Amino acid sequence: MTTIDSVQGPDDLRTLTAPQLEELARDIRRLLVEEVTRTGGHLGPGLGVVELTIALHRVFESPRDRIMWDTGHQTYAHKVLTGRGGDFGTLRQPGGLSGYPSRTESEHDVIENSHASTVVSYADGLAKAYALQGVTDRAVVAVIGDGALTGGMAWEGLNNLAAAPDRPVVVVLNDNTRSYAPTVGGIAAHLAALRSGEHRTPSVFENMGLQYVGPVDGHDIEALEDALRRAAGLGGPVVVHCLTEKGRGHAPAEQDEADRFHAVRPRPAARTTPRAAGSAGPAWTDVFGAELAELGALRQDLVAITAAMLAPTGLTRFADRFPDRTFDVGIAEQHAVTSAAGLALGGLHPVVALYATFLNRAFDQMLLDVALHRAPVTFVLDRAGVTGDDGASHNGMWDLSLFQLVPGLRVAAPRDAATLRRALREAVAVHDGPTALRFPKGTTGPDIPAVGTVAGMDVLRRAGSRARDVLLVSVGPMAGVCLDASERLAGHGFGVTVVDPRWITPVPAALVELGLDHGLVVTVEDSGRAGGAGSAIAQALADAGARTPARTFGVPQRFLDHGRREDILTESGLTGRHIARVVAEALAGRDDTVRLDELAAPQPVGADR
Repeated sequence: MTTIDSVQGPDDLRTLTAPQLEELARDIRRLLVEEVTRTGGHLGPGLGVVELTIALHRVFESPRDRIMWDTGHQTYAHKVLTGRGGDFGTLRQPGGLSGYPSRTESEHDVIENSHASTVVSYADGLAKAYALQGVTDRAVVAVIGDGALTGGMAWEGLNNLAAAPDRPVVVVLNDNTRSYAPTVGGIAAHLAALRSGEHRTPSVFENMGLQYVGPVDGHDIEALEDALRRAAGLGGPVVVHCLTEKGRGHAPAEQDEADRFHAVRPRPAARTTPRAAGSAGPAWTDVFGAELAELGALRQDLVAITAAMLAPTGLTRFADRFPDRTFDVGIAEQHAVTSAAGLALGGLHPVVALYATFLNRAFDQMLLDVALHRAPVTFVLDRAGVTGDDGASHNGMWDLSLFQLVPGLRVAAPRDAATLRRALREAVAVHDGPTALRFPKGTTGPDIPAVGTVAGMDVLRRAGSRARDVLLVSVGPMAGVCLDASERLAGHGFGVTVVDPRWITPVPAALVELGLDHGLVVTVEDSGRAGGAGSAIAQALADAGARTPARTFGVPQRFLDHGRREDILTESGLTGRHIARVVAEALAGRDDTVRLDELAAPQPVGADR
């Protein structure tokens, strides 16, 4: 039995002695290392805040006092201390613990944020709500990492708090000198001076009008409790500056200079059968990173920008070869995009590499700072579509819907490694407006060759004796699904053409012409259906006078629970079997001899293949 077993909630912490608290911290770290390395997840951040989390829950009375985290991947120890330690074996698994705070899991989880720099604004609003309602006995605590402090929204929140000296918000600055990688920018230098004790003048927080406590050792529970109690008694907005070590207590993480085990992959399960050679393919991110570095050697005007995610977005090779042409702006997507517009105005071609979900934060900048000026900026969106195990906030399922709103933006969705390389070369060759390409999390799989081309679009298959029955339009990585559906349909006598437009926005005129020549057009994408690529294709066909509305398949427009990508796609109907059945039902009136139940498995198609 470990000390974790004796802690079913924060109240249990207050009866523990100092030696017991130290033992508890060791047990929590042991649990996190054992379970997170097995399931995958954010290990380094959680290891760094164990003592801080213990101190927070001993000083404040959650859930009455509201403790909020920025970002939420720091909450693993918080989950343990709020009664979920026994569930860590299910972390990020379907039906198991979320990798972020989850209000359905626990009343101690206040917000579900996994996009950085937001918590101070949440805290400001919550404290104002309490004041307006006459509530004076509930503390509001906002824990924010120094990496998140590089985002402009954090300073908007601090600016408003500083103007309200009676607003009792405790901002706990978890300063581990890192987001994914070391924190960059002027604020990082200022915090470094505060840590060293060399800063003799008031901190930036004090100069703004906020009270400041610290720096305090973030691994000394007693010192942390003293600092937090002092802050809570000040009666106004205060920043408590805590110094922590990312990856603390796990030697491999402490020695990892890249990101201190920010996120780790699941341990591979034992395989009972050998993996087929070449079945997985390289990682999408690696293919992009290698190709961009090669292009950088050929194009002196290419520059790369990222928002605190150099390695995760594949820019390491480019940065190693061209450090002067690589810009990490911190967690500041809005600044990244408008800075890219400035670089373009200066005659360069910026490549902005982000996770798809994080581009949401810079939509206005993409629309009005880049597109309005027809700036030649290329956006490369990793983790597009369904990401799965990171949950609702990390699914990159919104981008194709947003892209339809941006005049002049050209969007490519590669289906494999070869088409990713090709699309990137084509994108950076565009000089009269913005371009974007998107690809999912994971590996590319084998390349899928075209059997022909039509006006620059790849034809992946012509099957069946009546090849103009159905046009299956595959968007990006859905090519394999579309080929599966076409095989099932062709085996039952339907004629199917599978086409990959590659460049999907704006809708190619040749695709509309091809669609008008088929009885039914079906689009398949791993993004939200509402306003996505399929909707745009359907609208273009309707405008051209198509007699039959197009059928669109995509991800339902809702916040998806965490789970495996393949399971979520299946639940969304994005399988060859489901698509074939729906299409066959739509066409069944043409041939009443078709047995729809036989579409469960592909049938031999012989020479028609």
